[in-house]
Amino acid sequence: EVLTEDPETAFCTLANREDLNLEEGSIYHCLYQFTRNEKLTETNKLLCDVCTQRHCGPKKNLKSEKYIYTNAKKQMLISLVPPVLTLHLKRFQQAGFNLRKVNRHIKFPEVIDLAPFCTVKCKNVAEGNTKVLYSLYGVVEHSGTMRSGHYTAYAKMRSMNNHLSDPVLRGQSPQETEPVKGQWFHISDTHVQAVSASKVLSSQAYLLFYERLL
Repeated sequence: EVLTEDPETAFCTLANREDLNLEEGSIYHCLYQFTRNEKLTETNKLLCDVCTQRHCGPKKNLKSEKYIYTNAKKQMLISLVPPVLTLHLKRFQQAGFNLRKVNRHIKFPEVIDLAPFCTVKCKNVAEGNTKVLYSLYGVVEHSGTMRSGHYTAYAKMRSMNNHLSDPVLRGQSPQETEPVKGQWFHISDTHVQAVSASKVLSSQAYLLFYERLL
């Protein structure tokens, strides 16, 4: 579905994307690439109903070869931020007829700001807010190859915090800007071990789980 938007704000975000530290191999770089502005040209041109009707009359009276296609811009941005953010990293690539696992470490922070990837008209962000913060609480890691391997997880044990949970249950956002305090644990089958936050942040993440702070 193509929606008519104000051209002045159609590609605007809650926070300036140019201020990001886009270090290659970071989760911010991945999100920036995923939400980048794309040009639709040649075989990717957009079918324009307005152009078609202006030149040829009602579309229902046309054959498909008379439709008017035009160059366009496309950008995928977040229009409704979730209480829990799940990021799934694509850890495989096509190599000829085979799939190859990507073992590269992707840097990710304990607190991430989604504002540079949200539309300026994001539905559940208060007007004037230029930050949408999330705190990391879980990581899934995969070791091995595309044919075999082992999944382990890192999870943060936090004490119940009504100041954070109550607003989320009411569909609101808690007003916190620091990571949720707690102890990290590494879970591998039945083995559980306490680990440091630095150990978690150095893991080869496959899935990242964040909870909303602001």
